[in-house]
Amino acid sequence: MAGLGALSVLVTGANCGIGLELVRQLLGSSDLPQWLFACCQDPDGEHGQKLRKLASSHPNLTIVKLDTCDPSSIKAAVARATEQLNRSRLNLLINNAGIVRQHTLESETSERMSEVYKTNVIGPMMVTQAFLPLLRKASEDGSQKGMSCSKAAIVNISSLCGSITDILAWELGLNINYRCSKFPGGHQSRQ
Repeated sequence: MAGLGALSVLVTGANCGIGLELVRQLLGSSDLPQWLFACCQDPDGEHGQKLRKLASSHPNLTIVKLDTCDPSSIKAAVARATEQLNRSRLNLLINNAGIVRQHTLESETSERMSEVYKTNVIGPMMVTQAFLPLLRKASEDGSQKGMSCSKAAIVNISSLCGSITDILAWELGLNINYRCSKFPGGHQSRQ
């Protein structure tokens, strides 16, 4: 992640998987952000343990409680980040949080699909809307023109497991809800 140039970064779903690895990579970067916000639903619980260990040796890492489906939780996360940034700005928002409910096409239900869509599609939209003022502030600062991670950017994470063209591990689990909600739009299938 060298050369990123972001003074402040916020990662949702930072307690495991891709999110946790993003946090580790950012902390290990030679271009370390001044503020790194690692967000997860239960930072004090078992799943927040790895983040707490990282935070104990990285003073620039702030763990923030965030449920991307709960407007009051999002509002509280914005307030926490705003306070920590001390009237500064947010350069990079990484929407990574997501869930999967393993079911076959035959056993999938509209309730499960709705739950997954709320987390994987609507949640990132609500988080982006809430953090937009801090991102806009960053985009207006400085003389640099255009978009970049060092100025202001939003990254929405997907994965090959969300692909409907490259059916990675189809035989292990159809994951219909995840594939529909985390579809990597620009992905081309391997031939």
